[in-house]
Amino acid sequence: MSSTLLTAAAPLTSAGSTQLIAAALVGIAVIVLLITQLKLHPFLSLTVGSITVGALGGMQLKDALTSFGTGVGATVASVGTLIALGAMFGRLLADSGGADQIVDTIVRRATARSLPWAMALVGALIGLPMFFEIGLVLLIPVILLVSRRSGLPLMRVGIPALAGLSVMHGLVPPHPGPLVAIAALNANLGVTMALGVLVAIPVVALAGPLLSKHVARWVPAAEPAVLVTSGAPAPVVRERSGGGAASDADDVARRPTFAVTLCTVLLPVVLMMGKALVDVFRTDGNGVRAALDFLGTPLVALLLAVFVAMVTFGRGSGMNRAQIATSLEKSLPPIAGILLIVAAVGGFKQTLVDTGIGGVLAHAIAGSSMSPLLLAWIVAVLIRLATGSATVATVTASGILAPLALTLSTGQTSLLVLAIGSGSLFFSHVNDAGFWLVKEYFGLTVAETIKSWSVMETVISVAGLLLVLLLSLVV
Repeated sequence: MSSTLLTAAAPLTSAGSTQLIAAALVGIAVIVLLITQLKLHPFLSLTVGSITVGALGGMQLKDALTSFGTGVGATVASVGTLIALGAMFGRLLADSGGADQIVDTIVRRATARSLPWAMALVGALIGLPMFFEIGLVLLIPVILLVSRRSGLPLMRVGIPALAGLSVMHGLVPPHPGPLVAIAALNANLGVTMALGVLVAIPVVALAGPLLSKHVARWVPAAEPAVLVTSGAPAPVVRERSGGGAASDADDVARRPTFAVTLCTVLLPVVLMMGKALVDVFRTDGNGVRAALDFLGTPLVALLLAVFVAMVTFGRGSGMNRAQIATSLEKSLPPIAGILLIVAAVGGFKQTLVDTGIGGVLAHAIAGSSMSPLLLAWIVAVLIRLATGSATVATVTASGILAPLALTLSTGQTSLLVLAIGSGSLFFSHVNDAGFWLVKEYFGLTVAETIKSWSVMETVISVAGLLLVLLLSLVV
């Protein structure tokens, strides 16, 4: 992504380095305390924290508010639209039965031995275009059903699916966290996506099918006594071509095919990767390059994907125009909170820049002997542990470390994004909504959730960091 969420400008304060660093630390502490202790919404907490940083950093209050507003506007303009388009695409995928088609096709062709690997693939494919919470709700009934029919332990099929979903959420665009980090660090989208997939594959294998063998022994959980379909999305009522409502059998029969669904899901990825390839080969003046450069822009790629999905998912599954419009409309309210949080983090980051704190931190980091990638991971881990949100951890850490990215190469900047993303997944615990979703859906105790879900998240985080550090030796 060529644009950046941080607008570089001369500091709006003459405060010294010590005062600025103290302002940043106090501001972050205020955010963490408001979220964790007072249970204040992250949007409000980040707003208060931004004003606190500006005031303690020597800014006039009106300047602090202006900086915050500028950051919010830039973030919504560059990332908010992408989040909205991604939500629309994911809703069409779910409502059309396309997500069910992917699951059914892969699971049906898997043997008992390969089923954990198939579930990891299902989690990754469902997680690619969908927000974590939506993907989790879709996957839970599938996991319970597969466990029941195959006779495999619940954790043996559940952990691989959750690993695929979580890794996609933390490391691969178009999820909010990676997108904001790419924009804030001015990283190359295509390079980051390619490296993210390269890291994601072995991480999913390790934290999914391989780890699940041990988790199934640690947590011998049985399928909870709830209906398998209780977490599934409500079916979309479609009309027959001759009028009247379709039956359940007709509804299933009119799902988009697996091939069509897979091609539609991968369309934005292919377009963005095409842009990355032409950027690498630098074929200036070439008409093909110009076309791919335009089509591979995240906004255009996701916009085209939504329009294609309206045909392949919507019309292809028997929806009429009104039903497609309803599906798109219902996709936006659930992401309002995410949009507000991401926007507020953009405002917080802009305040850090305008006070000059970013430059001071960058100078301090540059003088440290610690690897920037390790430092980025640690910062994200601390915010993750404190706030419980992977998205908040990613976007906040990327804002703090943005000045450092100016000194790094294209490949190293992309690895910085992945280091932050890996850190944002570290040890999910009781302040994370995902922790409680997994606990309740699987019918686990708190201790069992820690020994399964929390351990899996930690393995993802640490394995991701190690692979990023290894890649830094050659990138």
